[in-house]
Amino acid sequence: MADPKKLYIKTYGCQMNVYDSERMAEALGGAGYVETQSPDDADMILLNTCHIREKAAEKVYSELGRFKGLKAEKPDLKIGVAGCVAQAEGEEIMRRQPLVDLVVGPQSYHRLPELEARAQGGEKALDTDFPVDDKFDTLRHRPKAKRGPTAFLTVQEGCDKFCAFCVVPYTRGAEVSRPAARIIEEAQDLVERGVREITLLGQNVNAYHGAGEGGDWSLARLIWALNEIDGLERIRFTTSHPNDMSDDLIEAHGTCEKLMPYLHLPVQSGSDKILKRMNRAHTAESYIRLIERIRDARPDILLSGDFIVGFPEETEEDFQATMQLIREVRYGYAYSFKYSTRPGTPAAERPLVDDAEASDRLYRLQALITEQQRAAQDAMVGRTVKVLFEKPGRLPGQMVGKSDYLHAVHVADPALSVGDIAEIEIIESGANSLSGRRAG
Repeated sequence: MADPKKLYIKTYGCQMNVYDSERMAEALGGAGYVETQSPDDADMILLNTCHIREKAAEKVYSELGRFKGLKAEKPDLKIGVAGCVAQAEGEEIMRRQPLVDLVVGPQSYHRLPELEARAQGGEKALDTDFPVDDKFDTLRHRPKAKRGPTAFLTVQEGCDKFCAFCVVPYTRGAEVSRPAARIIEEAQDLVERGVREITLLGQNVNAYHGAGEGGDWSLARLIWALNEIDGLERIRFTTSHPNDMSDDLIEAHGTCEKLMPYLHLPVQSGSDKILKRMNRAHTAESYIRLIERIRDARPDILLSGDFIVGFPEETEEDFQATMQLIREVRYGYAYSFKYSTRPGTPAAERPLVDDAEASDRLYRLQALITEQQRAAQDAMVGRTVKVLFEKPGRLPGQMVGKSDYLHAVHVADPALSVGDIAEIEIIESGANSLSGRRAG
């Protein structure tokens, strides 16, 4: 019997890409591949790329350049590029890097076995279509291997918002929601394999409107259905848009026991002028009022956000409006970035803010966010929280897990195992994590 071929996948970017990489590995598993952790051992190298961050495409080309020597040593090695850079660059990838054998977009990776077979036959295989066949239906049945206690589950893809800075509508396409029954089936399967916490994923996840019994379901209705699965203990979702934070979803945060008290709700700016330039279709005031409603439903919820500084035409006054919004909301986490141009987006043609000024604004914003994050962590000391333990720590007998609020928690207790959920009293707040002990 021939030895299995080895697949090395490197994943860039968001949680959805992590999910997609898992599915790509499963698709190629049917073609005789098993995963390896080293490109040196691989018969196929697959880069699952992200196009959100600055110079994303150039970083991919740089990574591909590192494989030239390996390709020379192993002429039968196949190299592929998947994901959003693949969608955006297409044939240009193969032109610039002839060592690439296949390119596949994020909506077509269920066709990987066919593309791999073509590559094995000496063809250059390219598929960046938005196919009518459902990739999730094609890859419906996952292998029954044991899983860790947490998992991502994509429920929605694409975005119809067309923010002026964002490439997602062009690389992931229009908003598409998976049927509710398929998601529930996949969630049940994950739980049977050891998963206790599921994070529902979407580029605009709270715009979910999948077909279900009685008509299209909202994200809240889907969450309530998942809440009924025995063995599933925790539900999260990301990433959300403020304009799709519906009444029933806000209510679910206050009443659904398994929905965790954590919400990532990007705002990007606190200036109405900049929000309009970004095509966000909400104001700073409407965002603040929305936060108040969410906190009325779930007073202890921990909030996370996204911010872009130095967006074209942003003034110091606009930046100070963002700082004021941050002070008012009081975030437990946030992700912040200096604006970088994405070719093909509406903002790409606008004059840029001075780079040094944008860098200074980012520094000041991140200092405020760090202060708030530390305050949120320090406030946990003395509280008892539930922690789902995911892996052993660095010290003997230590376990590391995530609290209800997504804080990393370290506990020295040899009786704890991966997958356990335990009530933990928080006794210390560190730079980026908490320490605790068994309550009681």
